[in-house]
Amino acid sequence: MIAAADPTQPAPVAPPVSPTARRGRTKEELLATVSPSRLGTWLVCRLKFFFRYVAGITKPNTAARHTGSVVHAVLQQWNLARWRRAPLVGEMVTTVFEKAWTATNEGEAIKWDDDEPEAAAKAGALALLEMYLRESPIPADERPEGVEVTVEKDLSAHGLPKLIGILDLVRAGGRIVDFKTTGKTPNAGLTLHTNDVQLSAYAMLYREATDRRETALELHQLVKLKTPKLVITESGPATEVQTTRLLRLIESYVRGVQSEDYVPAPSFACAGCEFFNECRRWK
Repeated sequence: MIAAADPTQPAPVAPPVSPTARRGRTKEELLATVSPSRLGTWLVCRLKFFFRYVAGITKPNTAARHTGSVVHAVLQQWNLARWRRAPLVGEMVTTVFEKAWTATNEGEAIKWDDDEPEAAAKAGALALLEMYLRESPIPADERPEGVEVTVEKDLSAHGLPKLIGILDLVRAGGRIVDFKTTGKTPNAGLTLHTNDVQLSAYAMLYREATDRRETALELHQLVKLKTPKLVITESGPATEVQTTRLLRLIESYVRGVQSEDYVPAPSFACAGCEFFNECRRWK
């Protein structure tokens, strides 16, 4: 079993640390470790990677990111409660949600959407959670192997940085689960492709921590629509090809950081990039 938090101690409700909230990092720091999220940003756009991780530019939190952080925090508490064999039920879920909404909102400016003020965003986030708890395929009495577990793997034998990551949930039997919120109904094939780096990394980290092969990789996507819905995309264990691809991508990351190859990658994704203005001024 993967070690999780002490079940005898209450777990504080706290948001995940945003990568944009961290100071800029040196080349040595960036080459010492690599995470799935950092590698994902690198692959999307190297200049975005520079603004976020090297320059350390901070941006106001958005309503969508805030909702995602709150949903993630509440599901963490829900999973930890099942691990303690004291499930969250009824009004307990609402209480945890209220605390999470306040904790993630405190001391941080959030850019609320004009067509969805804070009250509407809050109601939508709660509706997402209520939908998930109704429709989740995870039995209420299933005890997780691990919740929010920090794992690392030494890749120095490959001449690469240490791989680090946090597993949202490991279900009984070695099923790795990652939670995501989205505003659009995902396509299964595209979802597996765009999340391949993250899932392959989680599989590698799980095997390092347990010396066992995972049985499945699951993406639980909470879709924020007028009527919220849950889309679960599942694949079997990571293949040797996926592991090799991951190592090759990390090799590319190392070469690029070493040479400071921070160039833009204009695409349709630029429309939602928080560094659009900085990118337009890049020379």
